[in-house]
Amino acid sequence: MGFRIVKLPDIGEGVAEAEVSAWHVKVGDVVREDQPLADVMTDKATVEIPSPVSGTVAALGAEAGQMLAVGAELVRLEIEGGDAAPASAPDSGVAVAPEVAKAQDAAAGKPASALVPAADGLEPAQPAPAPQSAAAPKPAAAPKPAEPTKPAPAKPSAPAPRPAATAPSSGPPRPAGEKPVASPAVRRRALEAGIDLRQVRGTGPAGRIGHDDLDAYLDAPPEEAAPAPAGRVARTGVEEIKVIGLRRRIAQRMADAKRRVAHFSYVEEVDVTAVEELRAALNQRYGGSRPKLTLIPFLVQALVRALPDFPQMNAHYDDEAEVIHRHAGIHVGIATQTPSGLMVPVLRHAETRDVWNAAAEVRRLADAARNGLAARDELSGSTITITSLGALGGIVTTPVINRPEVAIIGVNKQVMRPVWRDGAFVPRLTMNLSASFDHRVVDGYDAALFVQALKGLLETPATLFMEA
Repeated sequence: MGFRIVKLPDIGEGVAEAEVSAWHVKVGDVVREDQPLADVMTDKATVEIPSPVSGTVAALGAEAGQMLAVGAELVRLEIEGGDAAPASAPDSGVAVAPEVAKAQDAAAGKPASALVPAADGLEPAQPAPAPQSAAAPKPAAAPKPAEPTKPAPAKPSAPAPRPAATAPSSGPPRPAGEKPVASPAVRRRALEAGIDLRQVRGTGPAGRIGHDDLDAYLDAPPEEAAPAPAGRVARTGVEEIKVIGLRRRIAQRMADAKRRVAHFSYVEEVDVTAVEELRAALNQRYGGSRPKLTLIPFLVQALVRALPDFPQMNAHYDDEAEVIHRHAGIHVGIATQTPSGLMVPVLRHAETRDVWNAAAEVRRLADAARNGLAARDELSGSTITITSLGALGGIVTTPVINRPEVAIIGVNKQVMRPVWRDGAFVPRLTMNLSASFDHRVVDGYDAALFVQALKGLLETPATLFMEA
């Protein structure tokens, strides 16, 4: 018997490390050649790592969610024949899961107590402290300090008749953190009665609490909290979810974009009555022979016609080199919600596509992303992005820029509104476009002109089909 070490391969130019997003095997599993071992994720794509040989899984080089360097040990397989490799922890400094280490130690004949789990891996077990000898002298007990003698309480005089109680205050009677002012006698009486003086309003100078204030409080103390209705049960417990895989990648990219990009948003209402009527008519006429049209292909056509006049929008900003790259080709990212999280497949060279071809390609890319079949080059290289929540689009959004791009266009929900036209209110279908821009590259004036250009194109959809 021998061992075969499967290392993390070089899965892309410039990729130095990858995250183990999911395991398809565990220690002890028998695998065959080409059987998937794990999914690893880079900045650009998720890659499935197959087994190069048949064998038995002896060790895993990382846990799900852990980063591994290219060339580090991913899996150790026990195979027939070959030179036996030491069954100790994998090389390259890769941490091993506790259950893997135990299996390795058992194979090597080490006692199970040699290693114990630690917060960040395995560490040698610390010897238990030797029991204290019974003959060991015990330290002498420190003498108890003498308790101070309490002065004998003075005999109380006959209580005076209590005056009529004034209405107590509700809630904290003074600013938070301010100490109540009261004489020692009032404090002693409050202590004996179990009253928190912070809940008593003082009517004396500077809010000083007197005996009359205590009397008023005792006659009408604050109401206790109402009990919970019958049948309502308080929930306890906290669910802990480790952020790994695509969810962690999204979190990192969003945090990086918000930290490094100078976002500002511009929102404009668009009358989409005409374009929606056109869309419905085209779907009705060609529904059986051509792809179904949504609003997105029309917005893509609007971008194709507007961007030549606003080249600063179709750009990437390298803020480390302080260089702006303006692109001639229009590669539109389509933000797509998938079971694994948000992905942005890319509609390449939108300037070469008509509304039907754009609709078909957007549909294909969205299906590929949702089914986990999108290729690596289909998920990168966009120059401007469209994001839409469809019917859930809300009134206004402030979309986060897909860095290193400098602009993103958000589509909001369509609403029928009364609009004043030609001296009367008429029903019109309206929708807000919510766009965000990188203020380091795009000025507010240019952003407003750009969105107004999109508005004009969508409100007169015939212009979308005119030759430039």
